[in-house]
Amino acid sequence: MRTHSPSERLPPLNALRTFEAAARHLSFTKAAAELFVTQAAVSHQIKTLEDHLGMALFRRLNRSLILTDEGQALLPFVRDAFDQLADGVRKLRQGQSAGVLTLSVLPSIASTWLIPRLRQFQTRHPEIEVHMTASDRLVDFAREPVDAGIRYGLGHWPGLRALRLLSAEMMPVCSPQLLEGPTPLRTPDDLVHHQLLHVLNSPDEWRMWLTAAGVQGVDPDRGIRFDHTALAIQAALNGMGVAIGPATLIDRDLAEGRLVEPFDFELPTDSAYYFVAPESTADQPKIKAFGDWLRDEAADNRGLGLAMP
Repeated sequence: MRTHSPSERLPPLNALRTFEAAARHLSFTKAAAELFVTQAAVSHQIKTLEDHLGMALFRRLNRSLILTDEGQALLPFVRDAFDQLADGVRKLRQGQSAGVLTLSVLPSIASTWLIPRLRQFQTRHPEIEVHMTASDRLVDFAREPVDAGIRYGLGHWPGLRALRLLSAEMMPVCSPQLLEGPTPLRTPDDLVHHQLLHVLNSPDEWRMWLTAAGVQGVDPDRGIRFDHTALAIQAALNGMGVAIGPATLIDRDLAEGRLVEPFDFELPTDSAYYFVAPESTADQPKIKAFGDWLRDEAADNRGLGLAMP
């Protein structure tokens, strides 16, 4: 085994980890927040690393932080090393839990589309144990113990294989009771008499739909706001107003008569729902089995076809 002289000894791992975070953010404050330590602790770790290497890695200019030439030279090696460590740990975990499939899924599609169907997957693959987290956050597959996920977007995420599942035409929906009463909802102009139900992370959906439908005189910004589409749909089910969302998430409620589509106009979008997994692991049996099942389920949903971008 090769031995290292004192000058060849690696710096402390924690100092390197702190350097990577500080270099990525170009901020000791943001690095401290990410690492759940104080700014003073970040400064101490950076000084430890600089003392170990005998060179400065950062330079402060006009209250901003920049990397020195030495810092820029070191950063890609540190980043690659941590990526390889994360990949090794992830693969080790996957090998130890070959029958466990960990998913990250958007809350809206998890509650309204995936969970009602999930028992069918368990029946088809009882050997695979599904662990699911619902979050709008994009997980880092290289650093987190997650196998695959369902995302909404245009289908282009570097390093990930994306299988297009469901399109996402936007459509207004409401409780059948809003079609009756003193201000029945019969034409889009009647929306002026009803609450619009919004989703915080999609603030422009009503504005785009009203513009495309040629509706004037309806304020697209008024109404009640929710942080998830599923909550807006639940509010519509309770007769609180008119929600707008992807047709995919509303089909079951429409089919069973709990919601109605008051107007015959759906707004096409370029975005869709995708099943995603890292290129390096997308062909693992458990991930492929889940993707194949999702493809079959999506093909039956509103007769939509599938495409592999």
